[in-house]
Amino acid sequence: CHCSFVLLQPNVYPGNCWAFKGHQGQVVIRLPARVYLTAITVQHITKDASPSGTINSAPKDIAVFGVDADREEETLLGMFSYNVEKDPMQTFTLKVCSTHEDQMPGSK
Repeated sequence: CHCSFVLLQPNVYPGNCWAFKGHQGQVVIRLPARVYLTAITVQHITKDASPSGTINSAPKDIAVFGVDADREEETLLGMFSYNVEKDPMQTFTLKVCSTHEDQMPGSK
């Protein structure tokens, strides 16, 4: 199954954003069932669309963690840098791992 979870619906008009106060932010998403994420996509407005002509508010360093709710353990799934000189929509592949490999489809 190829599923996508959208934290925010795409709306790349200035002012329609999910802003963090300060220079750091964090979001936690609790899902009703176990999922295996393969990638995340981050999108920001372009310099041309910005009223100031700059995009200093774009995210830079991003860390993604998975949490095993049963054991409350965090696993680093990837660290990425959003590059404002590249495409405004950037997809980052996550490290796919499981501490419960016997529960993954196709495992022995």
